[in-house]
Amino acid sequence: MLRFFIFSLVCLAMPFSAVAGEQEEQQIRAELARAFPELKAASIKPSPVTGMYEVEFDSKIFYTTSDGKYLFMGDVMDLHAKSNITETRRGAIRKRLLDEVGEQNMIVIGPDKPKRTLTVFTDVDCGYCAKFHLDVPTLNQQGVKVRYLFYPRAGIGSASYKRAVAVWCAGDRAKAIGIAKAGGKIDMKTCTNPVESHYQLGQRLDIGGTPAIFLDDGKVLPGYVPASRLLAILGLKS
Repeated sequence: MLRFFIFSLVCLAMPFSAVAGEQEEQQIRAELARAFPELKAASIKPSPVTGMYEVEFDSKIFYTTSDGKYLFMGDVMDLHAKSNITETRRGAIRKRLLDEVGEQNMIVIGPDKPKRTLTVFTDVDCGYCAKFHLDVPTLNQQGVKVRYLFYPRAGIGSASYKRAVAVWCAGDRAKAIGIAKAGGKIDMKTCTNPVESHYQLGQRLDIGGTPAIFLDDGKVLPGYVPASRLLAILGLKS
């Protein structure tokens, strides 16, 4: 009898909890729409902190109270696990956005069955990007695949942008990007290309410079990192 009573209470509580959660989410959406009409929340869900919700704006993470009146900007730390909950979520979002690009829209250099994968935003006229490119064969030898996306720092329509387009339109893109990074001459072709969408994604991901190296878990390493250190970070021997 007691077991049946407890089961009945659980069954009654579950729909109430679900309805309450939906009402809170609707309230949060209404408050956010009022305060930030130009923004649309990609997702709203309960956070690990009781009474707070996680709000994903594009590639950003914020937190709000259940009534939507207060918005918090910053990282949530799990003191017991000694982990950054917010950064882990950011990594998952970055990974999703990068994977959505599709390798058919990247310049991919490396083994077909890699041990690890790096996705790198690059500028063909960036000195440290050229230095990173010299490390790519070493990374490939250790089982690391490199996926290039273009991020011409001077912006859309710049000389670097046009050179990136020319690299994409070349018959051998992997060869062309090496020539361009070495300062060599390339045929300035034009064709349908993803360079602008790469650049826009880089802006969404708050890239401040190149190379911007993303690990396969979404963690970002800004700037040039030597191959030996990268391999250590990836858990691979140099």
